[in-house]
Amino acid sequence: MLANSQLNHNEVMEIELEVLRQEHRDLDLAISVLAEKAIDQLAVKRLKKKKLLLKDRITKFEDDLMPDIIA
Repeated sequence: MLANSQLNHNEVMEIELEVLRQEHRDLDLAISVLAEKAIDQLAVKRLKKKKLLLKDRITKFEDDLMPDIIA
């Protein structure tokens, strides 16, 4: 039963990871559009900060799913 719980947990983490990756891509696109128009640099800075925080969460999820194994 523990194996099933672990598998379900990993599946949930994989789905959450993909959602975070999609949000990261969406932010990247939004930043590009706003930066081209040079309308609101404060908004661009905020989006870049949010994108960086998302990248940190993505990295943590990836590390949790595939931990380093020192041989």
